[in-house]
Amino acid sequence: MSMFAKFIRHGVLGLAILVAPAAGFAAALPNPTTDAPLAASHGSEKAVLAGGCFWGVQAVFQHVKGVTNVTSGYSGGAADTAHYEIVSGGATGHAESVEVTYDPAQISYGQLLKVYFAIAHDPTQLNYQGPDEGTQYRSSIFYSSPEQQKIANDYIAQLTAAKAFPEAIVTKVVPLKAFYPAEAYHQNFATLHPNHPYIAHWDLPKVANLQKELPDLYVTPVTN
Repeated sequence: MSMFAKFIRHGVLGLAILVAPAAGFAAALPNPTTDAPLAASHGSEKAVLAGGCFWGVQAVFQHVKGVTNVTSGYSGGAADTAHYEIVSGGATGHAESVEVTYDPAQISYGQLLKVYFAIAHDPTQLNYQGPDEGTQYRSSIFYSSPEQQKIANDYIAQLTAAKAFPEAIVTKVVPLKAFYPAEAYHQNFATLHPNHPYIAHWDLPKVANLQKELPDLYVTPVTN
């Protein structure tokens, strides 16, 4: 699919752009009761998360304290299908994802998940986010260790028990097989194109909500 076709798919030329973006739930979400403690020394760890179009998810995490790099890409499918023109068909098994590189001495994996659930996307939407439909826009946490798996599953159970969302959480917690970076034109898209109608309507409000609701986790943008 061409870049022009992607603009159409994301509602730039359609009525979907007129739908109001979903409100954040940050104020109501508790901190994870199961979490990794902050590391004693600086380092680098990764989290791979999927929650709709990667433009907005990348933009949110580029503003999170302790995050040093965010890459848009694909996870869940094979290497030879990790290309936007193929992934956009919805049959590759891939989800549009982000790889978040962070310093575990500054922010925990559980706190990243709080941002993911509260700000970055709506975890109650099955195989879609806002105007974007298809399994490539599904809500998934790709864990790379038993610790990440437990923190994610326990947090979903905690949020479910607290009835933090009006609908059931549909996020899947699945093992990370591989992460494939997306094409160059997708990287830092929200930062480079803040006036793009899709970005202005769907993604910049998420970043503003992060600053409003979780100010202790908000920082100026981190770009690649």
